[in-house]
Amino acid sequence: MGEQESRKLSALLGNALRAWTEQLAGPELAHGLEQAKARANEYGFDPFGFSSEYARAALAPFIWMYKHYFHVEATGLENVPQGRVLLVANHSGQLPFDAAMIAIAMLLEARPARPVRAMVERWVPTLPYVSVWMARLGQVVGTPENARKLLANEEAILVMPEGVRGLNKLWRDRYRLAEFGNGFMHLALETGSPIVPVSVVGAEEQAPALANLGSLAKLLGMPALPVTPTLLPLPLPSRYYLHFCEPLYFDERDGEEESAVSARVQAVKCAIQASLGRSLKRRKRVYF
Repeated sequence: MGEQESRKLSALLGNALRAWTEQLAGPELAHGLEQAKARANEYGFDPFGFSSEYARAALAPFIWMYKHYFHVEATGLENVPQGRVLLVANHSGQLPFDAAMIAIAMLLEARPARPVRAMVERWVPTLPYVSVWMARLGQVVGTPENARKLLANEEAILVMPEGVRGLNKLWRDRYRLAEFGNGFMHLALETGSPIVPVSVVGAEEQAPALANLGSLAKLLGMPALPVTPTLLPLPLPSRYYLHFCEPLYFDERDGEEESAVSARVQAVKCAIQASLGRSLKRRKRVYF
């Protein structure tokens, strides 16, 4: 296949995916992505590599999963304030579909719709192809400098303080939150940003980890190598229940000691854990 034919095929595929996205999502998605165009350069990319046009094509499979595979039920979206905000959520499931479902909820069901910029692990840029694909969809390496710039632009950023500790937790530890770092709280205090705790029920069941081959993972340069019932981290069709809690506001003048910061982090963690408990009691189905 020549270069010209390859470009034509790529254009046809992109148009088909954009049409699928619009069919699944309706006009609200386009409205939410329009916000990103104001910060795009002449080539359609923002300073972090996000492209709203690329997202319109690439999000179709995730929107389908949101509606027809995970059957996501999202509540509390009215609690997310406009302007800069940190969404702080629990993390699990081997692959970050939980982050993707939170982002889709904000695009499809928040009013007004708005894009979410997820903070990803520093090792993600080392992955060939995946790193570019994630950047085009708006994901950003989670450094304090990057987060400050996004919040200064009044954006919503998603932080999952458990990191790979939560993502790769074993089945026996499901819905027990791993340790939270203090970085997101320092960021919230420095920028005066509200925090919205978000609980995710369902991701724990999408790829239950029965064991973790840590030594082999280290040899392969991976953060973890889970053993799941399917032998792969591909997700099972578990039902997702997302809840966006009421925003928490913290005043930096209340104390700058690290112990005070840790206490505030614990308050956020407790809010997520309590919301998880309520959602687990309410859910009636785990799969399908």
